[in-house]
Amino acid sequence: METLGAPGAGIAVAVENLFPPIPSEVILPLAGFAASRGDLNLVAAIVFTTLGSLVGALALYGIGAWLGIDRIKRIAKKLPLVDVSDVDKTEEWFRKHGSKAVFFGRMLPIFRSLISIPAGIERMPVWKFALLTTAGSLIWNTLFILAGFWLGEQWHIVEQYADILKYVVIAAVVAAVGWFVISRVRKHRSGQTDGIV
Repeated sequence: METLGAPGAGIAVAVENLFPPIPSEVILPLAGFAASRGDLNLVAAIVFTTLGSLVGALALYGIGAWLGIDRIKRIAKKLPLVDVSDVDKTEEWFRKHGSKAVFFGRMLPIFRSLISIPAGIERMPVWKFALLTTAGSLIWNTLFILAGFWLGEQWHIVEQYADILKYVVIAAVVAAVGWFVISRVRKHRSGQTDGIV
């Protein structure tokens, strides 16, 4: 950011989209702090980070489109505890709720990046995906950049609160995966028992 200014912040956010372990919850408030010192223009920081979010999301959308639903189904057949019907159900769910998932997903840690892949798999119209991604990213980026701008030297406090949200999301994902595995193991065991009887 010091070298490239607002475009540098945009590049950092694009990379963060592709590599989720790099947290936007650090990049964005830091950009806001840099703007509060006059090192960046505040509006330019918001514009370029939102553009960076869109570029990173489009790259992941492309990966999803390349994978396609048929390839995903072939992979699902080889995975333990996963049925092709699970892919069908997910596909049906995304058809109904995909727009909301892409928009609100841009404001959730971890899902910010991952939601682009099913959008690509389902071939959501690119214009629609880009519009929803830009809108969701604009809200998320603006909030975090402004927080860093207003907090100044204390910009890192934002990360502490963002971590709480991240841990809630991780806990929800772990619980959902745990429930899925347990229900599938039970279903598999009951199927074996039915076969014996």
